[in-house]
Amino acid sequence: MSRADTAAAIWRAPYTWVTAGSISLVFLAALQALAVTTVMPVVSADLEGASLYAAAFSATLAASVIGMVGAGAWSDRGGPLRPLTACVALFVAGLVIAGVAPTMVVLVVGRLVQGLGAGGITVALYVVVARAYPAALHVRVFAAFSAAWVVPSLVGPFLAGAVAQYLHWRCVFLGVAVLAVASFFVLAPRLPDMHRPPADVEPLGRVGRRLLLAITTAVGLLAIGLAGKAGAFTAPLVIAAVVVVAVAARPLLPRGTLRSARALPSVVLLRGILAAAFFSAEVYVPLLFVERYGFSPVWAGLALTLAAITWAIGSGAQGGVGRAWPDRSTAVGGAVIVLVALVAVTGMALTGAPAFWLIVFWAVGAVGMGLVYPRLSTLTLAYSSTRDQGANSAALSIADAIGAAAAIAVLGLVFVSAPPAAAFVGVFACAAAIAASALLPAFRVSAADEERA
Repeated sequence: MSRADTAAAIWRAPYTWVTAGSISLVFLAALQALAVTTVMPVVSADLEGASLYAAAFSATLAASVIGMVGAGAWSDRGGPLRPLTACVALFVAGLVIAGVAPTMVVLVVGRLVQGLGAGGITVALYVVVARAYPAALHVRVFAAFSAAWVVPSLVGPFLAGAVAQYLHWRCVFLGVAVLAVASFFVLAPRLPDMHRPPADVEPLGRVGRRLLLAITTAVGLLAIGLAGKAGAFTAPLVIAAVVVVAVAARPLLPRGTLRSARALPSVVLLRGILAAAFFSAEVYVPLLFVERYGFSPVWAGLALTLAAITWAIGSGAQGGVGRAWPDRSTAVGGAVIVLVALVAVTGMALTGAPAFWLIVFWAVGAVGMGLVYPRLSTLTLAYSSTRDQGANSAALSIADAIGAAAAIAVLGLVFVSAPPAAAFVGVFACAAAIAASALLPAFRVSAADEERA
């Protein structure tokens, strides 16, 4: 089968509607993420919630850890339909709560509920891919998931800014809620036949323990995000919360993750570190353009638009010529690109460089993320058996969420505590330091025998 035939196969029977529905949910997740990042400066000003700016992002990611663990175990036991249904319901409920929120506190609560659903949707869709498609098509589907960010990236930030500026920011949340319901009803009717649980599923007692650990991890992440309100107790609270997160999260990840053991543990660790570096910095990109350069909400989304396009280009390369690239080379190359971009953005924030160059280098960093993310998703399934597809997919997403949530929370403290002139430089420099630590696991994503081959 030619490359063109392989690429088209995911759109042919019996995969057509599964592909369409799955990609629609990914599309809406992308639209929501890009839109909320764009309009949050307006939301924060309207609800007088500057002190909760970072918490509005970290709360969603923290709660998503619980959804990931629950959906992963549920999917392994009985297929992805029921967990996907529950998670879409939570996702929509959270969007509605945020869309009608009278205060920033209520909006953060809505983002928490939304996070419970969003995390579970991600894991359930990974299991859909594992059970609905042959292994040869996995990289194509994951590349299509990443490419599903293209249209949101073209219109999402700009449209969200326009909606916030000319209508109201509440429409951004409520509009996505309506579309999510429609996408679910495209996908759901095609999933009942995928109920093929393995005989040796994870015991319920172990599932309960993992859920308790996920809840503890989420509480610790929320504590970091809210530590700025603790006054003199800020530093001790942050240290205690970081310890709690590290201890509680360790059993949720593959054994050896924190020491970057070869293969799956390093794949999961790399995903978490890159998410921490890139997404913690991205939160402040539109805020930088609004506060430093005087951009309107419409134009503040420009950097996110271009970056999402270049991310999709990098992901598209993985679905094409990049399939032949060695795993380690792809991981190291992508990590280096992200690091170089963050170092450049830090320097430009320090020197007050023209906005054009900030946009360009942020887009360069997104290319690196696009190159690495589909490969890490594919490697996770390659290192998994039918018994642990859900658990390992959940671990990958958990690392993603924990890394991003912890980094966003900590960088939020850096931002509010630093002198105004150094605030943006501080957060971007911290993000670059995090990206530098990604090089170790990047060199260890391949199994030893694969490297020798």
